[in-house]
Formats: sequence, structure tokens, C-alpha cells
Amino acid sequence: MIEPRWFSQPYPPEGASAAEGIRNQLGRPELDLLTILVRESAQNSWDARSATSMDPVDYRIDVSTVGPAHIGAWRDLLLAGAPANTDEFPLRDTIRHGPVRLLSVSDRGTRGLGGPTRANDAVGSDRDFVSFIRNIGEPRDKALGGGTYGFGKGIFYLLSKPGTILVHTRCRSPHGGLETRLIGCTLWKSHVAVQNGASRRFTGRHWWGDASGEVIEPLMGTHADTMARRLGLRPFAPEETGTTVVVIDPSLDGLEPSEAADYLAETITWHLWPKMISVEGENPAMRFAVTCDGVDHPVPDPRETAPLDMFVSAYEALNGPDGRDLQCLKPKRHLGRFGAVKRIRPPLEPSRAGRMLNIESLVHHVCLMRPAELVVTYRPGPKPPSENVAYAGVFRADESMDEVYAKAEPPTHDAWNPQSLERPESTFVHTTFRRVEEALDQLLSLGGVARSGARSVALGAASTFFSGLVGGAWGIGGATAYAKPGSTVTRAGAQEAARNRRGAGASTGGRLHSSTADDDAATHEVWNGVGEGIGFPDATATGVPGRPRRPRVQYVGDPYFDDRGDLTVLVQEFRLPVPIPQRVHVDLAVALPGVGGRETDPPIGAEMPALVGWEDGDGLLHTSETCVIDGGESVWRAVVRPAPDTMTEIGIRVEAVSAP
Repeated sequence: MIEPRWFSQPYPPEGASAAEGIRNQLGRPELDLLTILVRESAQNSWDARSATSMDPVDYRIDVSTVGPAHIGAWRDLLLAGAPANTDEFPLRDTIRHGPVRLLSVSDRGTRGLGGPTRANDAVGSDRDFVSFIRNIGEPRDKALGGGTYGFGKGIFYLLSKPGTILVHTRCRSPHGGLETRLIGCTLWKSHVAVQNGASRRFTGRHWWGDASGEVIEPLMGTHADTMARRLGLRPFAPEETGTTVVVIDPSLDGLEPSEAADYLAETITWHLWPKMISVEGENPAMRFAVTCDGVDHPVPDPRETAPLDMFVSAYEALNGPDGRDLQCLKPKRHLGRFGAVKRIRPPLEPSRAGRMLNIESLVHHVCLMRPAELVVTYRPGPKPPSENVAYAGVFRADESMDEVYAKAEPPTHDAWNPQSLERPESTFVHTTFRRVEEALDQLLSLGGVARSGARSVALGAASTFFSGLVGGAWGIGGATAYAKPGSTVTRAGAQEAARNRRGAGASTGGRLHSSTADDDAATHEVWNGVGEGIGFPDATATGVPGRPRRPRVQYVGDPYFDDRGDLTVLVQEFRLPVPIPQRVHVDLAVALPGVGGRETDPPIGAEMPALVGWEDGDGLLHTSETCVIDGGESVWRAVVRPAPDTMTEIGIRVEAVSAP
């Protein structure tokens, strides 16, 4: 039985790379280490996918602790032959003191790290092992792959506090059989140590494995399988190939292990969603899983997660008839395809992964990707005219341009930097950004439909265009509530208050509207994209002693946007305070700014607001046009699908229901 030992690399006479230089090759990335780990390791897994299998690549991250059954083997096996100075080899302290935390990144359905195990023997096309374990900065050998020069593997060492990883892989041997390999690697810092009675300089690179020969080799075959079991590593299934990289004592950025697992799961969705979705009925390209101490932490579904559902829709638009080809004219070149969607959306709840990408409450971004369909970055575009109007775009580079965009990326593959290229390649990247901006301008521009010979635009387009002329906070228009939500101010009193305020010089930014359909109905209105309701929360009938109380509507708060499945809706809560059966109706219109008018018939090609239904206090939605409600203190909701880029007017009418 081979007993593995550590080997420290001395500087050869011809020189070598110091560990510090290799660790610094990632530069000073803006993304945190956990995010870079997800991006780089998943990119490696995708590039290593099996050419003969049609099954998705399985990718998983496991956060765990070495258990009591295996910690003795770790201390016996992983300290043999290690340097004695903990400053030069901090793994000693990690294993000796306290529990040993691990972060394991695994892929299956990939080809594993095959090929020769020595760098000087790797003269053919199969050199995955030496590229990952031995060499630094090798150019990619896979057409349309996600990686470029392999610097991203340094993230595993940077994430490990002692700079140490274990690599457990199974691949096909040159003879077609399966071969398991296990090796340990440390990348720390160069130093001087005494060897054979003389001082000698060392690069700071160390390997753990079979040290019986002149070069340290990985444990192979049954030796590797046996040692992996002794260390408690996840075994391979009988016909399984792939790789597991075990990061020892990972830095979790101050998060508890379970919190880190949740963050990793969310990060996977933000950065790898193109690999998670099925296209034209086919299986997703990759499957993802995250666990912490054996407990599953689900990876969010991008189709069900805001705002990534919008990027999925933009991706589908890119692949459909609504997608557009982006061209560079001088020199002439097809750059790629672009798709975008615009929707009314309530502000986002900021998440840690979203903040890392500078996406917080508002989405106005374009996802850039190369043909490998791995997210490069989310490039911000111009802010939409309202905080409740969001848009998402996706640009995918053409295969013929892949090499250009790859050369524009830094080692972390998270940007396209045209300034790093020579012309005409820099022109292609600059033009890409310009073409995307032109497409976004069209997405956000005037969209009205005018009859022949007429000069007019749709209300939504006009309100968008002139919103920048309104003083105050950024958004479409503005609004002032003259009555507190839930109060019992009469319409006449509210109108008088409004006139008094305007006479005193107060600027409303919008107009009050009341429904003419029923004297006991009040109206709320809201600009889609702002969410500031204005109007009369209550319409109170003048009571006369001995006369039955007339039904009335009491509005509860302002209208607000909400998500209901794939639909963004406008919700108005209300009560019917008179305790009798009443039938409610809704009046919907598009309010005309500044003139006190309202549109009840849409222009050609334009949309009008529509009632989705009436929602009771238990969340049950009644989809009929009218609804009979027993009056009382319960709160109901009118759920409305608003017309895009307009001010939607919601009026609720009520009438008593005669006893049968």
C-alpha cells in the first residue's frame, strides 16, 4: 500500500513561477470569492462535459465537516512529509486544531482529468490533468469553451485559508478503462528552508501523493479509491466519470455554513441560469445541487425567480422571431443576437447575490454571454422612466466572434474590456455596446400608433417621453394623496381640500379624478411605475335618521403593484363597511394627465386595464366581472392587470342586493 507524502517544489536552476505570482493572477476582482468559485468551477465543468453523453452535466457544491470517523485519517495522512513551519505550510494548524471544514465542488457526466500526469509527456490533445494540476496559463483547447487561459483554477487556492485542495477524479485511460486519481495541492508562498543541511529556496507549491518516484504522482486506481474512502470523500459510481475538488477550510466571507450554502445556491441561479432552462423541450444542459452537512439547499428556478424570469424571457425572445441581429458595418461583421423584454414590476427585494452584481431594486440590465451561454456580466442600460417599469436584455455573441470576446475578458471572465484589444477587434466590442444601447432606446422610446395624416402618440408613450420634465423624484409624473388611506372623507370635502391646496400653490403632479358612474363610488389612480395612489379613500352617503344606510366603498391604503405568478398586477384593497349584501363592479380607465380626462377606449394597437378578479381575505380569487360581498370589516382586493406605461384609474361601484 502506497503511503502518500508531501513534496515541496524547489526552485530549479532555470527558474519557476512563485506561488504568490500564481495567486495574484486573478487580480483584484470586483466579485467575491464564492461568486468567482461558482463561475469558474462551473465553466470548467461545462468545458469538460462528455462528448459522447447526451445527459446533463451534474454540478454540485457540498459544504461539510470532517466527521469523527475520518478526522484521524486526515491527521495521519495529510501531514506526512509536510513542512514543519506553519507559516510556510498553514495546513498543519488547520488539521491539528478544531473541526476541519470542507467545501467540495463536484461534476459528473464530465470526462475527468485525464491524459498524462507529467507535464513533459503532455504532447497530445488530452492534457487535462497537467493543465489543472501542473501548468499555469495554458490556452484553452476546446472550441467555444467558456474558459480562456485557465487562471480561474486559482480561485480554489484563494478560497482555502491554508491554500490547499484535494483533487479526486475519474477518467478514461488510453486503453478505454476507468482510472481514478487522487492528489493534493497547496499554493501558499515562496520561502527558504533547510534541506540536506543546506538552505534552499522553494516556490511555495506543494503536492501530496505518491512520492516513491523522481516526480510526485497522483495515487492511481485502487490506491486512490482506498485513500478516498479513508478520507471520507464522495465515491464514484461504477461507470461514473468526473472530478471533485475539495477546498480545505474555505473562507465563507463571514457567513455561517448554512448561510453560505443558501448564497451559493442563489449565486448559481444568477450566473448559470442559461444552463438551467430547457429549450424547445430538451433537457437543461446542467443540473445543480447545493448541500450543507447533508441538508439540501434548493437552487432557485430562474423561471420562478424575479428578476431572472425576465432574462429567461429575453433569452427566449432572442431565439425567436422577435430577436434581432446586431451588425458592425465598418468593418462589416455579424456580432450576435439580441432579445429584450419590458414589464411593469414592483421594486425588487434586494438579495446578496443581486447586490454583488449591482442589481438591487430596479432591473435595467443586459446579460452578456458568449456562445457557450455562460453569463459574462449584467451590463446596466439607461434607467427606465419609472421605478416600476423594468427591462431585461440578453446578447449572445455569434460563434464566429467568440475569440474576439474571449480576448476582451479578464482572468475572471466577468467583463468585456475593448480597451484591452487592438483594432478592429476593439471596434467590434465598442460597436456591440452601441448596438445594444440603440436597441434599448427603441424598447423605451415612443410607441404610439398614429393614423395617417395625424400627429399623435399613445398616452403611455407620451407620459414616458415627458416624464423627465416633471420636477421632483425620478419617475413618471407624481401624485399627492389629500386624504389618509382608510379615512371617511367625503368626495366633496376632498375636492374642496384639493382646490384649497392648489390655490395655495401646492403642485400635485397629477389630477384628482372621481367616478361619474355612482355617487357613492370613489376612485384611486396610479401611474404604472410609481405606485403613489391619489384619490378619495371613502365615499360616505349623507345619513338621514330612519332611512336605510346606503352601500358605500371604503378604500384601504393606496394601490400597489404585486406579482401573481407570471403576471404583475395592480391591487386596490377596500372594505364595504355597511353590513348588507352588496354587488361590486369595477370601472377601469386610462387617466389623461393634466386635463382631467380619461380614456375608456384604447387607441388602435394599445392595451386597456383589465380586471383579473376579486380576492377575498383568504386569498381566494373570484374571476367574475361582478361579485356579491357581505359588507363588514373584512378587506377585499380588486386585482387589475394594468396597461403598460399609463396611469390606470380604478373605480369601484357598489349596489345593494335585493333580498330574494
